Amino acid sequence: MAEVEADEQREDIRRWRPVARSRTYELVIDRVEEQIVTGQLRVGDRLPAERDLAQMLSVSRAAVREAFRALEAQGVLRMSVGTGPDSGTTVAALPSEALKRLLRLHVALANFPAQDVVEARVMLERQSARNAAERATAADLKEMRELLAAMDDADCDRVQFNELDTDFHLAIAEAGGNRLIADMTIAVRESMRLPLLEGFQALGDSWRSAAERLRREHQSIYDALETGDGATAQQHMENHIRGFWASVRER
Repeated sequence: MAEVEADEQREDIRRWRPVARSRTYELVIDRVEEQIVTGQLRVGDRLPAERDLAQMLSVSRAAVREAFRALEAQGVLRMSVGTGPDSGTTVAALPSEALKRLLRLHVALANFPAQDVVEARVMLERQSARNAAERATAADLKEMRELLAAMDDADCDRVQFNELDTDFHLAIAEAGGNRLIADMTIAVRESMRLPLLEGFQALGDSWRSAAERLRREHQSIYDALETGDGATAQQHMENHIRGFWASVRER
């Protein structure tokens, strides 16, 4: 038994070889990520205790703690105090919300050219539309109809329309059934909430006619989804995205 424990300890030391001294907490993160990417750490696996890992990597416990907290904030690790079976630091499945948050912030902060974002949206939302045409349930279609009806309300102002517009696109992404494509679509679309609202404001007095056009385009997308026509849904989606940004650029 003692020999087995000694072998396991040597294996841990080999896997968690010491890191360089510069920016130690980032290097600890790199080491954990390396273990995950190579499959040496999987969901549910427990990491060594802070003190042990600090010794293995020849870093301070503070560096290990900072790295753990950063990875916990990203949804990669789950930290729990105590002495029970669920205590300690374990690898967690990255929740969709954590992935969407990271992508959304990255897109919002990176100052990508508007055209780059438009192209990314076209690529992602075309696929979301095709997937939704094939997989949308009756409940998915009902949600979309309710959003369309809310956008048709005469009292719907630009802020409300922007929120409903976003929710309509997100509902299509969710209905597509591909979790990664949906998360990426949602992250990019949500990062555009403010720019889209600014685009609505920039339309000035032509807002009402523009909103009516957007409603018609939404309805045409929905009609294609309802009939399961993926190719048409894709084309309507692309025309919708490109057409709106073209009208904003003109102003």
